Amino acid sequence: MDRRKFLRNGSLASIGLTALSFTIPADQEAAGFELNEATIDELQQKMSSGQLSSKALTKLYLKRIAEIDKKGPALNAVIELNPDALAIAESMDAERKAGKSRGPMHGIPVLIKDNINTGDKMMTTAGSLALEGHHAAQDAFIVAQLRKAGAVILGKTNLSEWANFRSTRSTSGWSSRGGQTRNPYRLDRNPSGSSAGSGSAVAANLCAVAVGTETNGSVVSPSSINGIVGIKPTVGLLSRTGIIPISATQDTAGPMARTVKDAAILLGAMTGVDPNDPVTQESREKTKTDYTVFLDADGLKGKRIGIEKSFLTGGHEGVQALFQEAITTLKAKGATIVEVDLFKLLTEPNSVEGTILQYEFKDGLNKYLAAANAGVHTLADVIAFNSANEKKAMPYFRQETLEKSQTRGALDSAEYQDALKKLLTTRTIIDDLMAQNQLDALSACTTGVACCIDLISGDYRTGSGFSGPAAMAGYPHITVPMGLVMGLPVGFSFVAGAYKEPELLRMAYAFEQASKKRTAPVFLTGSIPG
Repeated sequence: MDRRKFLRNGSLASIGLTALSFTIPADQEAAGFELNEATIDELQQKMSSGQLSSKALTKLYLKRIAEIDKKGPALNAVIELNPDALAIAESMDAERKAGKSRGPMHGIPVLIKDNINTGDKMMTTAGSLALEGHHAAQDAFIVAQLRKAGAVILGKTNLSEWANFRSTRSTSGWSSRGGQTRNPYRLDRNPSGSSAGSGSAVAANLCAVAVGTETNGSVVSPSSINGIVGIKPTVGLLSRTGIIPISATQDTAGPMARTVKDAAILLGAMTGVDPNDPVTQESREKTKTDYTVFLDADGLKGKRIGIEKSFLTGGHEGVQALFQEAITTLKAKGATIVEVDLFKLLTEPNSVEGTILQYEFKDGLNKYLAAANAGVHTLADVIAFNSANEKKAMPYFRQETLEKSQTRGALDSAEYQDALKKLLTTRTIIDDLMAQNQLDALSACTTGVACCIDLISGDYRTGSGFSGPAAMAGYPHITVPMGLVMGLPVGFSFVAGAYKEPELLRMAYAFEQASKKRTAPVFLTGSIPG
Protein backbone atom coordinates (compact mmCIF):
# COMPACT_ATOMS: atom_id res chain seq x y z
CA MET A 1 0.00 0.00 0.00
CA ASP A 2 1.13 3.57 -0.70
CA ARG A 3 3.05 4.79 2.34
CA ARG A 4 1.64 8.29 1.82
CA LYS A 5 -1.88 7.00 2.45
CA PHE A 6 -0.81 5.78 5.87
CA LEU A 7 0.71 9.17 6.59
CA ARG A 8 -2.39 11.04 5.48
CA ASN A 9 -4.83 9.10 7.64
CA GLY A 10 -2.49 8.87 10.61
CA SER A 11 -2.08 5.08 10.60
CA LEU A 12 1.67 4.77 11.14
CA ALA A 13 1.93 1.34 12.74
CA SER A 14 3.45 -0.15 9.61
CA ILE A 15 6.53 2.10 9.90
CA GLY A 16 6.83 2.00 13.67
CA LEU A 17 5.40 5.41 14.52
CA THR A 18 2.70 5.78 17.15
CA ALA A 19 1.01 8.69 18.92
CA LEU A 20 2.44 11.12 16.39
CA SER A 21 1.03 14.56 15.68
CA PHE A 22 1.62 15.59 12.11
CA THR A 23 0.35 17.70 9.26
CA ILE A 24 0.93 17.22 5.55
CA PRO A 25 -0.96 19.77 3.44
CA ALA A 26 -2.08 18.06 0.23
CA ASP A 27 -0.48 20.61 -2.06
CA GLN A 28 2.88 20.06 -0.37
CA GLU A 29 2.92 16.31 -0.58
CA ALA A 30 6.10 14.99 -2.19
CA ALA A 31 4.36 13.10 -4.98
CA GLY A 32 2.49 16.21 -6.13
CA PHE A 33 5.60 17.69 -7.72
CA GLU A 34 6.06 16.98 -11.41
CA LEU A 35 9.82 16.44 -11.05
CA ASN A 36 9.63 14.50 -7.81
CA GLU A 37 12.63 12.14 -7.52
CA ALA A 38 13.60 12.83 -11.14
CA THR A 39 17.12 11.72 -12.03
CA ILE A 40 19.53 13.53 -14.32
CA ASP A 41 18.93 10.88 -16.99
CA GLU A 42 15.18 11.43 -16.76
CA LEU A 43 15.56 15.20 -16.96
CA GLN A 44 17.83 14.83 -20.00
CA GLN A 45 15.25 12.59 -21.64
CA LYS A 46 12.56 15.21 -21.07
CA MET A 47 14.74 17.90 -22.64
CA SER A 48 15.89 15.72 -25.54
CA SER A 49 12.33 14.74 -26.39
CA GLY A 50 11.12 18.33 -26.22
CA GLN A 51 8.73 17.51 -23.38
CA LEU A 52 10.41 20.13 -21.19
CA SER A 53 13.13 22.69 -21.78
CA SER A 54 15.87 23.62 -19.34
CA LYS A 55 14.01 26.88 -18.78
CA ALA A 56 10.85 24.94 -17.95
CA LEU A 57 12.76 22.68 -15.54
CA THR A 58 14.30 25.72 -13.87
CA LYS A 59 10.88 27.36 -13.50
CA LEU A 60 9.49 24.19 -11.92
CA TYR A 61 12.30 24.05 -9.37
CA LEU A 62 11.93 27.76 -8.62
CA LYS A 63 8.21 27.20 -8.06
CA ARG A 64 8.99 24.24 -5.82
CA ILE A 65 11.36 26.40 -3.77
CA ALA A 66 8.69 29.09 -3.39
CA GLU A 67 6.07 26.56 -2.26
CA ILE A 68 8.14 24.24 -0.07
CA ASP A 69 11.21 26.17 1.03
CA LYS A 70 9.80 29.65 1.56
CA LYS A 71 6.21 28.69 2.44
CA GLY A 72 4.49 25.51 3.57
CA PRO A 73 7.02 23.42 5.49
CA ALA A 74 9.43 26.39 5.16
CA LEU A 75 12.58 24.27 4.98
CA ASN A 76 14.75 27.38 4.59
CA ALA A 77 17.36 25.40 2.66
CA VAL A 78 17.97 28.07 -0.01
CA ILE A 79 19.67 31.24 1.18
CA GLU A 80 19.59 33.07 -2.18
CA LEU A 81 18.27 32.48 -5.69
CA ASN A 82 20.25 33.26 -8.82
CA PRO A 83 18.49 36.07 -10.72
CA ASP A 84 20.24 34.85 -13.88
CA ALA A 85 19.09 31.22 -13.59
CA LEU A 86 16.40 31.47 -16.28
CA ALA A 87 18.74 33.30 -18.65
CA ILE A 88 21.35 30.55 -18.23
CA ALA A 89 18.68 27.92 -18.88
CA GLU A 90 17.57 29.76 -22.03
CA SER A 91 21.13 29.82 -23.34
CA MET A 92 21.46 26.08 -22.71
CA ASP A 93 18.18 25.53 -24.56
CA ALA A 94 19.47 27.56 -27.50
CA GLU A 95 22.62 25.43 -27.66
CA ARG A 96 20.57 22.22 -27.56
CA LYS A 97 18.31 23.51 -30.32
CA ALA A 98 21.41 24.22 -32.39
CA GLY A 99 22.49 20.60 -31.96
CA LYS A 100 25.08 21.12 -29.24
CA SER A 101 25.10 19.22 -25.95
CA ARG A 102 27.83 19.76 -23.37
CA GLY A 103 27.15 16.43 -21.69
CA PRO A 104 24.92 15.00 -18.94
CA MET A 105 24.85 18.22 -16.91
CA HIS A 106 23.65 20.33 -19.88
CA GLY A 107 20.66 22.38 -18.66
CA ILE A 108 20.50 20.70 -15.24
CA PRO A 109 19.61 23.01 -12.29
CA VAL A 110 22.16 22.84 -9.44
CA LEU A 111 22.27 24.48 -6.01
CA ILE A 112 25.64 25.59 -4.58
CA LYS A 113 26.57 25.90 -0.90
CA ASP A 114 27.01 29.50 0.22
CA ASN A 115 30.70 29.16 1.10
CA ILE A 116 31.57 28.61 -2.58
CA ASN A 117 32.29 31.64 -4.77
CA THR A 118 30.01 32.43 -7.66
CA GLY A 119 31.17 35.36 -9.76
CA ASP A 120 27.65 36.62 -10.40
CA LYS A 121 24.92 38.61 -8.70
CA MET A 122 24.74 36.27 -5.71
CA MET A 123 26.66 36.78 -2.49
CA THR A 124 29.16 34.37 -0.95
CA THR A 125 28.97 34.67 2.85
CA ALA A 126 29.39 31.31 4.62
CA GLY A 127 26.09 32.29 6.22
CA SER A 128 27.75 35.08 8.20
CA LEU A 129 26.38 38.59 8.54
CA ALA A 130 29.99 39.72 8.65
CA LEU A 131 30.25 38.83 4.95
CA GLU A 132 26.80 40.07 3.90
CA GLY A 133 27.14 42.03 0.68
CA HIS A 134 30.28 40.19 -0.42
CA HIS A 135 30.19 39.38 -4.13
CA ALA A 136 33.06 37.23 -5.36
CA ALA A 137 35.04 38.60 -8.30
CA GLN A 138 34.98 35.24 -10.08
CA ASP A 139 33.66 31.71 -9.83
CA ALA A 140 35.29 29.08 -7.70
CA PHE A 141 37.12 26.61 -9.97
CA ILE A 142 34.45 23.92 -9.47
CA VAL A 143 31.67 26.39 -10.31
CA ALA A 144 33.47 27.36 -13.51
CA GLN A 145 33.71 23.65 -14.33
CA LEU A 146 29.97 23.26 -13.78
CA ARG A 147 29.19 26.19 -16.05
CA LYS A 148 31.42 24.65 -18.75
CA ALA A 149 29.46 21.43 -18.33
CA GLY A 150 26.22 23.31 -18.98
CA ALA A 151 24.78 23.35 -15.46
CA VAL A 152 22.23 25.97 -14.49
CA ILE A 153 23.33 27.58 -11.22
CA LEU A 154 19.95 27.84 -9.52
CA GLY A 155 21.00 29.48 -6.26
CA LYS A 156 22.91 29.15 -3.01
CA THR A 157 22.10 26.92 -0.05
CA ASN A 158 22.13 27.82 3.62
CA LEU A 159 24.73 26.20 5.85
CA SER A 160 25.92 26.02 9.41
CA GLU A 161 27.63 29.40 9.77
CA TRP A 162 31.35 29.33 8.93
CA ALA A 163 30.81 25.68 7.97
CA ASN A 164 30.12 24.85 11.63
CA PHE A 165 33.43 26.26 12.79
CA ARG A 166 32.21 29.07 15.03
CA SER A 167 31.19 27.55 18.35
CA THR A 168 31.35 24.32 20.33
CA ARG A 169 27.62 24.78 21.11
CA SER A 170 26.38 25.56 17.61
CA THR A 171 23.17 24.33 16.04
CA SER A 172 23.78 22.74 12.65
CA GLY A 173 21.91 24.33 9.79
CA TRP A 174 21.72 27.75 11.48
CA SER A 175 23.45 30.86 10.20
CA SER A 176 23.07 34.50 11.19
CA ARG A 177 22.36 35.43 7.58
CA GLY A 178 20.14 32.51 6.62
CA GLY A 179 18.44 31.39 9.84
CA GLN A 180 17.60 27.75 10.59
CA THR A 181 17.29 25.09 7.89
CA ARG A 182 14.89 22.21 8.66
CA ASN A 183 14.96 18.50 8.03
CA PRO A 184 12.30 17.62 5.41
CA TYR A 185 11.55 14.26 7.05
CA ARG A 186 10.59 15.82 10.39
CA LEU A 187 10.52 19.58 10.54
CA ASP A 188 11.55 19.73 14.19
CA ARG A 189 14.72 17.74 13.41
CA ASN A 190 18.13 19.04 12.45
CA PRO A 191 19.31 18.60 8.83
CA SER A 192 22.92 18.25 10.07
CA GLY A 193 25.83 20.37 9.04
CA SER A 194 27.54 22.08 7.66
CA SER A 195 26.06 21.37 4.19
CA ALA A 196 22.60 21.43 5.74
CA GLY A 197 20.90 23.42 3.01
CA SER A 198 22.30 21.27 0.23
CA GLY A 199 21.18 18.09 2.00
CA SER A 200 17.69 19.35 2.78
CA ALA A 201 17.24 20.80 -0.73
CA VAL A 202 18.23 17.63 -2.57
CA ALA A 203 16.09 15.46 -0.29
CA ALA A 204 13.06 17.70 -0.82
CA ASN A 205 13.52 17.87 -4.60
CA LEU A 206 14.28 21.61 -4.67
CA CYS A 207 16.96 20.91 -7.29
CA ALA A 208 18.32 18.07 -9.38
CA VAL A 209 21.61 17.89 -7.44
CA ALA A 210 23.62 20.14 -5.12
CA VAL A 211 27.19 20.83 -4.09
CA GLY A 212 28.34 20.70 -0.47
CA THR A 213 31.71 21.00 1.23
CA GLU A 214 33.33 18.92 3.94
CA THR A 215 36.13 19.21 6.45
CA ASN A 216 34.90 16.39 8.68
CA GLY A 217 31.42 15.04 8.03
CA SER A 218 29.84 18.07 6.39
CA VAL A 219 28.90 16.26 3.17
CA VAL A 220 28.34 12.72 4.40
CA SER A 221 26.48 13.54 7.62
CA PRO A 222 23.77 15.78 6.07
CA SER A 223 23.51 13.29 3.20
CA SER A 224 22.92 10.44 5.63
CA ILE A 225 20.47 12.39 7.78
CA ASN A 226 18.53 13.70 4.77
CA GLY A 227 18.30 10.30 3.05
CA ILE A 228 20.49 11.05 0.02
CA VAL A 229 23.81 10.02 -1.53
CA GLY A 230 26.88 12.07 -0.68
CA ILE A 231 30.45 11.79 -1.90
CA LYS A 232 33.36 13.25 0.06
CA PRO A 233 36.12 12.80 -2.54
CA THR A 234 39.84 12.42 -2.07
CA VAL A 235 41.33 15.76 -1.04
CA GLY A 236 42.86 16.97 -4.30
CA LEU A 237 40.32 15.48 -6.68
CA LEU A 238 38.31 18.73 -6.66
CA SER A 239 39.81 22.20 -6.47
CA ARG A 240 39.27 24.28 -3.33
CA THR A 241 40.08 27.59 -5.05
CA GLY A 242 37.27 30.06 -4.34
CA ILE A 243 35.86 28.11 -1.39
CA ILE A 244 35.90 29.80 2.03
CA PRO A 245 38.36 27.55 3.85
CA ILE A 246 38.69 25.75 7.15
CA SER A 247 41.51 23.30 6.53
CA ALA A 248 43.97 22.99 3.65
CA THR A 249 44.60 19.43 4.84
CA GLN A 250 40.99 18.23 4.98
CA ASP A 251 38.71 20.57 2.97
CA THR A 252 36.97 19.41 -0.19
CA ALA A 253 33.74 20.02 -2.06
CA GLY A 254 31.50 17.07 -2.88
CA PRO A 255 28.34 16.12 -4.78
CA MET A 256 25.01 15.49 -3.05
CA ALA A 257 22.27 13.69 -4.98
CA ARG A 258 19.34 11.30 -4.67
CA THR A 259 21.09 8.47 -6.55
CA VAL A 260 24.64 7.17 -6.83
CA LYS A 261 24.58 7.74 -10.59
CA ASP A 262 23.59 11.39 -10.25
CA ALA A 263 26.32 11.92 -7.65
CA ALA A 264 28.82 10.29 -10.02
CA ILE A 265 27.73 12.56 -12.88
CA LEU A 266 28.10 15.69 -10.73
CA LEU A 267 31.48 14.55 -9.43
CA GLY A 268 32.86 14.11 -12.94
CA ALA A 269 31.66 17.55 -13.98
CA MET A 270 33.66 19.25 -11.21
CA THR A 271 37.03 17.50 -11.56
CA GLY A 272 40.10 19.11 -13.09
CA VAL A 273 43.65 20.16 -12.29
CA ASP A 274 43.70 23.72 -10.98
CA PRO A 275 47.02 25.62 -11.10
CA ASN A 276 45.82 27.71 -8.16
CA ASP A 277 45.30 24.64 -5.94
CA PRO A 278 48.57 22.69 -5.98
CA VAL A 279 47.01 19.66 -4.27
CA THR A 280 45.01 18.99 -7.45
CA GLN A 281 48.31 18.27 -9.24
CA GLU A 282 48.28 14.95 -7.40
CA SER A 283 45.04 14.03 -9.20
CA ARG A 284 46.60 14.35 -12.66
CA GLU A 285 45.94 11.12 -14.62
CA LYS A 286 43.89 9.84 -11.65
CA THR A 287 40.82 11.97 -12.20
CA LYS A 288 37.87 11.08 -14.45
CA THR A 289 35.31 13.21 -16.21
CA ASP A 290 32.84 10.31 -16.35
CA TYR A 291 32.51 8.19 -13.24
CA THR A 292 29.31 6.50 -14.42
CA VAL A 293 31.37 3.94 -16.37
CA PHE A 294 32.29 2.36 -13.04
CA LEU A 295 28.71 1.74 -11.90
CA ASP A 296 28.03 -1.99 -11.73
CA ALA A 297 25.06 -3.71 -10.11
CA ASP A 298 27.38 -6.65 -9.40
CA GLY A 299 30.10 -4.40 -8.01
CA LEU A 300 30.11 -6.09 -4.59
CA LYS A 301 30.87 -9.55 -5.91
CA GLY A 302 34.20 -10.81 -4.58
CA LYS A 303 34.82 -7.67 -2.50
CA ARG A 304 36.14 -7.77 1.05
CA ILE A 305 34.46 -5.17 3.25
CA GLY A 306 35.87 -4.22 6.66
CA ILE A 307 33.04 -3.52 9.11
CA GLU A 308 33.98 -1.26 12.02
CA LYS A 309 33.36 -3.44 15.12
CA SER A 310 32.26 -0.59 17.37
CA PHE A 311 29.10 -0.16 15.26
CA LEU A 312 28.00 -3.78 15.73
CA THR A 313 26.78 -3.27 19.28
CA GLY A 314 25.01 -0.52 21.17
CA GLY A 315 23.20 2.47 19.76
CA HIS A 316 19.57 2.66 18.74
CA GLU A 317 17.98 -0.71 18.06
CA GLY A 318 16.40 0.62 14.87
CA VAL A 319 19.77 1.70 13.49
CA GLN A 320 21.26 -1.63 14.54
CA ALA A 321 18.53 -3.50 12.66
CA LEU A 322 19.21 -1.51 9.48
CA PHE A 323 22.96 -2.02 9.85
CA GLN A 324 22.56 -5.77 10.14
CA GLU A 325 20.21 -5.75 7.15
CA ALA A 326 22.83 -3.81 5.16
CA ILE A 327 25.51 -6.36 6.06
CA THR A 328 23.17 -9.13 4.93
CA THR A 329 22.72 -7.30 1.62
CA LEU A 330 26.49 -7.04 1.16
CA LYS A 331 26.86 -10.78 1.72
CA ALA A 332 23.96 -11.59 -0.61
CA LYS A 333 25.67 -9.60 -3.37
CA GLY A 334 28.87 -11.59 -2.99
CA ALA A 335 30.93 -9.57 -0.51
CA THR A 336 32.98 -11.05 2.31
CA ILE A 337 32.63 -9.30 5.66
CA VAL A 338 35.67 -8.80 7.91
CA GLU A 339 35.34 -7.20 11.34
CA VAL A 340 37.99 -4.52 12.03
CA ASP A 341 38.80 -2.19 14.90
CA LEU A 342 39.88 1.00 13.16
CA PHE A 343 38.67 3.46 15.79
CA LYS A 344 41.01 2.05 18.45
CA LEU A 345 43.96 2.83 16.17
CA LEU A 346 43.06 6.51 15.67
CA THR A 347 43.42 7.89 19.20
CA GLU A 348 46.48 10.03 18.45
CA PRO A 349 45.23 11.59 15.17
CA ASN A 350 41.88 12.34 16.82
CA SER A 351 43.67 14.17 19.64
CA VAL A 352 45.29 16.73 17.32
CA GLU A 353 42.64 17.30 14.63
CA GLY A 354 41.10 20.31 16.41
CA THR A 355 44.50 21.97 16.73
CA ILE A 356 45.22 21.47 13.02
CA LEU A 357 41.86 22.93 11.99
CA GLN A 358 42.28 26.04 14.16
CA TYR A 359 45.74 26.80 12.78
CA GLU A 360 44.69 26.23 9.18
CA PHE A 361 41.40 28.10 9.53
CA LYS A 362 43.15 31.26 10.72
CA ASP A 363 45.76 31.04 7.96
CA GLY A 364 43.31 30.15 5.18
CA LEU A 365 40.57 32.60 6.11
CA ASN A 366 43.00 35.51 6.42
CA LYS A 367 44.30 34.72 2.93
CA TYR A 368 40.76 34.40 1.50
CA LEU A 369 39.55 37.67 3.07
CA ALA A 370 42.68 39.56 2.03
CA ALA A 371 41.81 38.88 -1.61
CA ALA A 372 38.05 39.40 -1.23
CA ASN A 373 36.02 42.59 -1.48
CA ALA A 374 34.18 42.00 1.79
CA GLY A 375 33.77 44.47 4.63
CA VAL A 376 36.00 42.34 6.86
CA HIS A 377 39.59 41.53 5.93
CA THR A 378 40.83 39.23 8.68
CA LEU A 379 39.57 36.69 11.21
CA ALA A 380 40.09 39.35 13.86
CA ASP A 381 37.72 41.62 11.92
CA VAL A 382 35.07 38.87 11.84
CA ILE A 383 35.33 38.38 15.60
CA ALA A 384 35.06 42.13 16.17
CA PHE A 385 32.04 42.38 13.85
CA ASN A 386 30.22 39.61 15.69
CA SER A 387 30.94 41.22 19.05
CA ALA A 388 29.73 44.62 17.84
CA ASN A 389 26.56 43.07 16.37
CA GLU A 390 25.96 40.50 19.08
CA LYS A 391 22.15 40.51 19.08
CA LYS A 392 21.93 39.71 15.36
CA ALA A 393 25.15 37.77 14.83
CA MET A 394 25.21 35.69 18.04
CA PRO A 395 21.66 35.37 19.42
CA TYR A 396 21.98 31.68 20.36
CA PHE A 397 25.65 30.71 20.67
CA ARG A 398 29.01 32.41 20.81
CA GLN A 399 32.19 32.35 18.71
CA GLU A 400 34.71 30.59 20.96
CA THR A 401 36.03 28.47 18.06
CA LEU A 402 36.80 31.62 16.08
CA GLU A 403 38.45 33.18 19.12
CA LYS A 404 40.55 30.09 19.84
CA SER A 405 41.67 29.99 16.21
CA GLN A 406 42.73 33.63 16.42
CA THR A 407 45.18 32.76 19.22
CA ARG A 408 47.03 30.26 17.02
CA GLY A 409 50.37 31.15 15.47
CA ALA A 410 51.77 30.62 11.99
CA LEU A 411 51.92 27.29 10.18
CA ASP A 412 55.67 27.05 10.73
CA SER A 413 55.16 26.73 14.49
CA ALA A 414 56.44 23.55 16.16
CA GLU A 415 53.00 22.85 17.66
CA TYR A 416 51.33 22.85 14.26
CA GLN A 417 54.04 20.84 12.51
CA ASP A 418 54.06 18.17 15.24
CA ALA A 419 50.27 17.95 15.20
CA LEU A 420 50.20 17.63 11.40
CA LYS A 421 52.62 14.69 11.50
CA LYS A 422 50.36 12.92 13.98
CA LEU A 423 47.23 13.66 11.96
CA LEU A 424 48.71 12.30 8.73
CA THR A 425 49.44 8.94 10.36
CA THR A 426 45.75 8.30 9.71
CA ARG A 427 46.67 7.47 6.11
CA THR A 428 49.22 4.86 7.12
CA ILE A 429 46.86 3.38 9.71
CA ILE A 430 44.06 2.98 7.16
CA ASP A 431 46.37 1.73 4.39
CA ASP A 432 48.00 -0.83 6.68
CA LEU A 433 44.69 -2.08 8.07
CA MET A 434 43.25 -2.54 4.58
CA ALA A 435 46.40 -4.26 3.29
CA GLN A 436 46.64 -6.62 6.26
CA ASN A 437 43.03 -7.70 5.81
CA GLN A 438 43.04 -7.48 1.98
CA LEU A 439 40.09 -5.09 2.10
CA ASP A 440 38.42 -3.23 -0.74
CA ALA A 441 36.55 -0.84 1.56
CA LEU A 442 35.81 0.05 5.16
CA SER A 443 32.16 0.41 6.15
CA ALA A 444 29.91 1.46 9.02
CA CYS A 445 26.77 3.47 9.72
CA THR A 446 27.47 6.99 8.51
CA THR A 447 25.96 8.58 11.62
CA GLY A 448 22.87 8.35 13.85
CA VAL A 449 19.41 9.71 13.17
CA ALA A 450 18.77 13.46 13.16
CA CYS A 451 18.71 15.16 16.54
CA CYS A 452 16.08 17.77 17.37
CA ILE A 453 16.75 21.40 16.52
CA ASP A 454 17.98 22.91 19.79
CA LEU A 455 19.02 26.54 19.63
CA ILE A 456 19.49 26.64 23.41
CA SER A 457 21.88 23.74 23.99
CA GLY A 458 23.07 23.06 20.44
CA ASP A 459 23.55 19.75 18.64
CA TYR A 460 23.72 16.42 20.43
CA ARG A 461 24.75 12.95 19.25
CA THR A 462 22.23 10.20 18.58
CA GLY A 463 24.84 7.63 17.63
CA SER A 464 28.42 7.15 16.49
CA GLY A 465 29.66 8.74 13.27
CA PHE A 466 32.10 7.37 10.68
CA SER A 467 33.24 10.60 9.04
CA GLY A 468 36.49 11.02 10.99
CA PRO A 469 38.84 8.43 9.46
CA ALA A 470 38.34 9.46 5.82
CA ALA A 471 38.29 13.16 6.75
CA MET A 472 41.59 13.09 8.62
CA ALA A 473 43.24 10.94 5.94
CA GLY A 474 41.85 12.99 3.04
CA TYR A 475 40.38 9.77 1.61
CA PRO A 476 37.11 9.26 -0.29
CA HIS A 477 33.88 8.45 1.54
CA ILE A 478 30.50 7.65 -0.01
CA THR A 479 27.25 7.38 1.95
CA VAL A 480 24.13 5.67 0.56
CA PRO A 481 20.64 5.54 2.14
CA MET A 482 20.32 2.53 4.44
CA GLY A 483 16.68 2.99 5.47
CA LEU A 484 14.44 4.83 7.92
CA VAL A 485 14.27 4.64 11.70
CA MET A 486 10.94 5.96 12.92
CA GLY A 487 10.68 7.98 9.72
CA LEU A 488 14.25 9.37 9.92
CA PRO A 489 16.96 8.38 7.39
CA VAL A 490 20.26 6.67 8.16
CA GLY A 491 23.14 6.16 5.71
CA PHE A 492 25.66 3.39 5.09
CA SER A 493 29.30 4.33 4.42
CA PHE A 494 32.00 3.08 2.06
CA VAL A 495 35.58 4.35 2.61
CA ALA A 496 38.84 3.46 0.84
CA GLY A 497 42.28 4.87 0.00
CA ALA A 498 43.26 7.90 -2.06
CA TYR A 499 41.65 8.21 -5.50
CA LYS A 500 39.64 5.00 -5.03
CA GLU A 501 36.41 6.75 -6.09
CA PRO A 502 35.85 4.32 -9.01
CA GLU A 503 36.04 1.28 -6.73
CA LEU A 504 33.82 2.88 -4.09
CA LEU A 505 31.25 3.90 -6.69
CA ARG A 506 31.07 0.29 -7.92
CA MET A 507 30.30 -0.94 -4.43
CA ALA A 508 27.99 1.92 -3.46
CA TYR A 509 25.97 1.53 -6.66
CA ALA A 510 25.66 -2.25 -6.18
CA PHE A 511 24.46 -1.68 -2.61
CA GLU A 512 21.99 0.98 -3.70
CA GLN A 513 20.53 -1.16 -6.47
CA ALA A 514 20.19 -4.18 -4.18
CA SER A 515 18.68 -2.29 -1.24
CA LYS A 516 16.66 0.57 -2.82
CA LYS A 517 16.33 2.43 0.49
CA ARG A 518 15.89 6.00 -0.75
CA THR A 519 12.49 7.31 0.43
CA ALA A 520 11.23 10.81 -0.38
CA PRO A 521 10.38 13.02 2.63
CA VAL A 522 6.80 13.93 3.56
CA PHE A 523 7.42 16.92 5.86
CA LEU A 524 6.06 15.58 9.16
CA THR A 525 5.46 18.04 11.98
CA GLY A 526 4.99 17.36 15.67
CA SER A 527 6.83 15.06 18.02
CA ILE A 528 6.64 11.54 19.36
CA PRO A 529 5.63 11.81 23.06
CA GLY A 530 8.36 10.60 25.40
